[in-house]
Amino acid sequence: MERNGHLALEETVRTRLLGISAASIDRVLAPVRMASLGGRPRRNGHSSAVRRSVPIRTYADCNDPAPGFMEADLVAHSGPSASGSFVQTLTLTDVATGWTECAPLLFREQRLLGEVMTAMRSLLPFPLQGFDTDNDSIFMNETIKAWCGAAQVTFTRSRPYRKNDQAHVEQKNGAVVRRMVGYRRYAGIAAATELARLYRSVRLFVNFFQPSFKLMERTRDGARVSKRYHAPLTPFQRLQAHPDVSDAIKQELTAQFEVLDPVALLHDIRQAQARLVVLADAKPTDDTDVADGADVEQFLEGLRHAWKEGEVRPTSRRKPSAPRGRRRPDPLAKVPDDLRALFDADMAQTGRELLSKLQFAHPETYPDGLLRTVQHRLKIWRAAIARELVFGVRQVASDLMTPGAMRDVEASRVGGHQNPTADLTSPSDILREHLAEATA
Repeated sequence: MERNGHLALEETVRTRLLGISAASIDRVLAPVRMASLGGRPRRNGHSSAVRRSVPIRTYADCNDPAPGFMEADLVAHSGPSASGSFVQTLTLTDVATGWTECAPLLFREQRLLGEVMTAMRSLLPFPLQGFDTDNDSIFMNETIKAWCGAAQVTFTRSRPYRKNDQAHVEQKNGAVVRRMVGYRRYAGIAAATELARLYRSVRLFVNFFQPSFKLMERTRDGARVSKRYHAPLTPFQRLQAHPDVSDAIKQELTAQFEVLDPVALLHDIRQAQARLVVLADAKPTDDTDVADGADVEQFLEGLRHAWKEGEVRPTSRRKPSAPRGRRRPDPLAKVPDDLRALFDADMAQTGRELLSKLQFAHPETYPDGLLRTVQHRLKIWRAAIARELVFGVRQVASDLMTPGAMRDVEASRVGGHQNPTADLTSPSDILREHLAEATA
C-alpha cells in the first residue's frame, strides 16, 4: 500500500504496526469484528475436550444394572426469571430401584458440587458405581471427572437434547422435586438450609413409602407402542428383593423402616414447605401454620378432610392475582374535556384525526405513541352512544315516546338524509328532551 501510494503512516505508527503480533491484532480488532457481525458474539462450545472424553450412555444401554448406577440432574429454583443467583437441587436416581436422593446446591460451582456429591454418597444404602449426567458444563469439567476417577465411579453422559436417555431422573424431577418444592424462586443461605431440612424428610418418605411403576417391556407394532410394567413397589421393597444387595444392607434398611412414621414425616414436610413459602414470598401467609411444635395428632385429623379443600401443599398454592386495571397514570388526564369536545363536534373522525387536533392545540405535549390510547377512548365513547341509541330507544319509545318523537330520533340517527331540513341535534339530546316531556 505504501509502494502504490495508498498509505502514508508516521514512523512511530509504522514501527509499531510492523512489530505487532497476530494475536494482538485479533484482540485489537475484536470489537470491530463483533460490530460487523451485528453485535452478536460467537458462541463457543463448553467443555468440549472433557465432553469428548466422557462416553455416552443412551436409554437402550441400561441392560438392567445393579443398584448403584445413578442418573443425576439439576433443577433450578429460579422462579419466573433466570437472572441472578438462586438455589438449585441436585437429584440422584438409581436406575435399578428408583432410590432418589436430593440436595440443595447454593451456587453453580464445581468444587461445591463435588462436596455435595461426597455427602450424598455417604447417605446411599448401596455403593455408588455409576454417575450419568447430561451435558451441562457444571458436570462436564475436569473437577467432576477427577472426583469420579478418585471414587472409582463410572462417569457417563447422555446425548445432547435427548432427555429420554435420562428418563429416570427426569421423572423424579417432576414427581419429587417440583411436587415437593414447587416453582417459586429460592435464593440465599436461608432457602438452601430450609431445602436441606425438607429433603431430609422427603428422602425417607419417598424411598420407603411411595411406590412407583417400573417398565418391564416395550413392544412396537408399526406406529403403536405397547408397554408392560411391573407391580408398583417402593425403592425400599425393590432393594429388599434385589439379589445383588447384601443381607447386611437389607437388615439395616428393615430396622430403619420399622421406626419410621409416615404421618410424622408428612407433617415435617408440610411444615418445611410452609417455611419455604414464607422465605419465597417474604411474608407469612394467613392460612399457613409454620410453627415447628404443631401437634402431629391435629395434623393427622386434618388429613381426614384434606381432600375437600383441594391442594394442601403450601408450595403449590398460587399467589393471589393482582387486581387488573390501569397500572400507569392516564396520559390524557389533563385534556379529557377538550378531547371529548373534539369528538362531539364530529363523531365520524378517526383516532388519528383526533390526536392530530390535540397535538395542534398542545404542541410537543402528546406524542404519536398515544394513538392506541385515543383509539381506545374513542371506542368506549362510540359504544356508549350506540348503546344509548339502540337499547334506550327500543326499550323506552314504545311506552313513553310519541310517534313524532320516534320519527325525530330516526331522522337524526341517519344524519338527516331523509329530511334535508331536519335539525342536526344529536340523538342523545332528542332522546333526553322527549323523555323529560313524557315523564312530566
